[in-house]
Amino acid sequence: MSTPTIAAKQPSVTELEAGSYFWCSCGNSQNGSFCDGSHAGSNFTPQPFLLSEKKTVAICLCKQTKTPPYCDGTHVQL
Repeated sequence: MSTPTIAAKQPSVTELEAGSYFWCSCGNSQNGSFCDGSHAGSNFTPQPFLLSEKKTVAICLCKQTKTPPYCDGTHVQL
């Protein structure tokens, strides 16, 4: 299994509207937090997640979180 690219060593804290999203698990997306298809040809797949209401979230950019797509603080150890 390949190792994901670390997009950043801090989360992306952002307010998202209710809806469906796809978290980038490979770290190569030009959109950082969200899949843009850059994983094509790799063993990575985007992680779908759903928000039932507008919410401020911390999205993992180091791609090492144990709670994808949300930051769990793992980036502090990198």
